[in-house]
Amino acid sequence: MGYHRVFVALLVLSASAAAQDSKQQARAIAGEPVAAPQRLALTDLPVPTGKATALFDGRSLEGWEPWLGYADPSITYQAKPAATPIGTGRDTRGDFAVRTVDGAPAIWVKGATWGSLVHRADLRDYHLRLQFKWGAKTWAPREKQPRNNGLLYHSHGAPGEVFGTWRPSAEFEIMTGSTGMIVAVGSKMRGRTNVAFDPSLIAPHLRFDPTGREIDIVNATPTWNVEAATDAERPIGAWNTLDLYVVGDRAVHVVNGVPVAEVRDLATIAADGRREPLTHGQIQLQSEGAETWFRAITVEPIRTLPRIVVAGR
Repeated sequence: MGYHRVFVALLVLSASAAAQDSKQQARAIAGEPVAAPQRLALTDLPVPTGKATALFDGRSLEGWEPWLGYADPSITYQAKPAATPIGTGRDTRGDFAVRTVDGAPAIWVKGATWGSLVHRADLRDYHLRLQFKWGAKTWAPREKQPRNNGLLYHSHGAPGEVFGTWRPSAEFEIMTGSTGMIVAVGSKMRGRTNVAFDPSLIAPHLRFDPTGREIDIVNATPTWNVEAATDAERPIGAWNTLDLYVVGDRAVHVVNGVPVAEVRDLATIAADGRREPLTHGQIQLQSEGAETWFRAITVEPIRTLPRIVVAGR
């Protein structure tokens, strides 16, 4: 028992030291001062240059293509999993379907097996709006973690290219407490934004702040994601409205009318190391451990982005 206690104490000390190291690293990246509560506002809303198009017809998954990762999601992030992805190798009607909820049709995502629904349309210069809400169920290995999903955009490449489960893309994170977070999905994805150091967050301790220091978002590095400016999500069980504004290699993330993040210089890294601007792609609705409903998915063309301003601290 004595050895066990010593071992546990060493693990706790090691974890504490690692946490301090990650905070020091984030502080060095973001600089001073420490992030303060911020109130952001959206101005200069773009005027649509054409009619809105529904990406969900309310009856079927016409236009959407399913893809599933591993039967055991816990191996998703292993360097070389022994298993192979499910892909399209089984009937996915038990994973993705159109069902009635709250008296209207919606896309149901079970969430038990990780993967995505990919829309076939190659989109550029658009305002996408959708509504989502969480279902009742969560699944291993994340049943005790925050509910997790995502709206992935500028998606490209092969199905399952990232961890056998998703296509390379930029992510508008959908996660309790973090909806609107910016994530680079795939080792060759890049994007720039502005951040402040926030020690209250888990690593990488970086929160979007339009007045903060510019960083490059790079997967599998200390800047792999940037937390939303604020938590604007409604309570679990309520519907949320997400607005994604994209023009060229820039995007603005809005949650329930509140701007929470902005990213620019979206790009991929070519084989010779060159940074190639990423200005279009498909969208993916993730399946990542939590039952989720999506509805009212529309897209309309735009030529300009709204502007995020600091309304108060």
